Amino acid sequence: MSLPAGLVEALAAAVGPERVVVDRERLEPYGRDESELGTFPPEVLVLAGSAEHVQRVFELAARDRVPVVPVGARSGKSGGTLALRGGIALSLEKMDRIVEIRPEDLIARAQPGVVTGRFQAAVEKHGLFYPPDPNSLDLCSLGGNVAENAGGPRALKYGVTREYVLGLEVVLPTGELLHTGKRSIKGVAGYDLTALFVGSEGTLGVVTEITLKLLPRPRHVATALVCFRSVEDASRAVARVLARGIIPRCLELLDDVALAACARTSPFRFPPDAGAALLVETDGNDEEQVFAEIARVAEAVAGEAAGEVIVAQNEAQRRDIWETRKYLSVNLKALHPRKLSEDIAVPRSRIPEMVALTREIGRRHGFEVATYGHAGDGNLHANVLFDTDDQRPRVEVAVGEILRAAVDLGGTITGEHGVGLAKRDFLVYEQGAEQVALQRRLKAVFDPLGILNPGKIFPEPG
Repeated sequence: MSLPAGLVEALAAAVGPERVVVDRERLEPYGRDESELGTFPPEVLVLAGSAEHVQRVFELAARDRVPVVPVGARSGKSGGTLALRGGIALSLEKMDRIVEIRPEDLIARAQPGVVTGRFQAAVEKHGLFYPPDPNSLDLCSLGGNVAENAGGPRALKYGVTREYVLGLEVVLPTGELLHTGKRSIKGVAGYDLTALFVGSEGTLGVVTEITLKLLPRPRHVATALVCFRSVEDASRAVARVLARGIIPRCLELLDDVALAACARTSPFRFPPDAGAALLVETDGNDEEQVFAEIARVAEAVAGEAAGEVIVAQNEAQRRDIWETRKYLSVNLKALHPRKLSEDIAVPRSRIPEMVALTREIGRRHGFEVATYGHAGDGNLHANVLFDTDDQRPRVEVAVGEILRAAVDLGGTITGEHGVGLAKRDFLVYEQGAEQVALQRRLKAVFDPLGILNPGKIFPEPG
């Protein structure tokens, strides 16, 4: 759409001219994220510095029903920040202050632009711990984590972002400023609006401050890498570990394609017959107990393991094991220059079946598929690998079959990346028309003019 006459000047007067960008070269990066779904530049960018700035933007946008798209670090993988209909990109990246850390209450307050890794480092200086750990934590922001209800490897033991959000300051598209939730750990008064905003993908309101629950930092961590001959053997090992009452901090799965990619840069030599691997981590405050628990894990998986269990003996070896996983995405691109990654989740017992289905679907369409992820909670990243852009239509057909297969196995089309633009056409398949219609009505209560992040989550009419 073309902007109404005078809107840019009104925005500059409302928030300051230095916070309003119309230069096409500077706007172009704000039309992309990590989803590879294309480039959709906004027509104007506003770099908000306060909740009041956000209110002023909505006040002006509402007059002519101009779309407003909240933007953070642009590290999302579902197209949630793409300005599909142009309009205003409302960036929260400059709101990057840690307001307070209160060790005595085990809480902190932070603005949405704070980078997650920086926040974790800040609370750790107080002996505290913020568990959510998305793989992009050195880049992604707390606001984006709240919008997508981000998870990560530690979600098995500690849960996802929603479990740590106690309260929010939110600006609605109507311009209203809400303070939801509480500073106490417990509280059940009224509807849980805080939980509703977490995971709403920037479609209900714009978060301008977050109150987060913290934990005491575990003093000791033990990390191990175990190889298996097949994904089926690795999945049986996962079941054995959990059946023994052990809840590891992390329990990560790599299939054969992912393991072969890891081997390119890993300092560890994998057995020649290895067809899968598990990365396992335990933590706690008693060093002997933490290592005893990793020993119990090793004992539980010994029957299925191919070769010895590699247990990190020091922090350097721990880093080596995690870098084997961290650089997997880069290494996969060395096998094929392009990939489309989906973050499905299925019941743990269906992991082998789901991995087999992703392979079969890939073979049928002529592509290799690498599957890895958080085996402890069934969240798998299925990566369809390809070489050229002209293959993308066939890739998207294969991805659609993978998403539907996950739902058919009792799972979901997204475990942590969100629906956004990427998966909106599959939401009805998972949830049904009635539930999607109810969510549309709920959005209309918060956003009666339909100006906030339009075109996301819900399929377009027709």
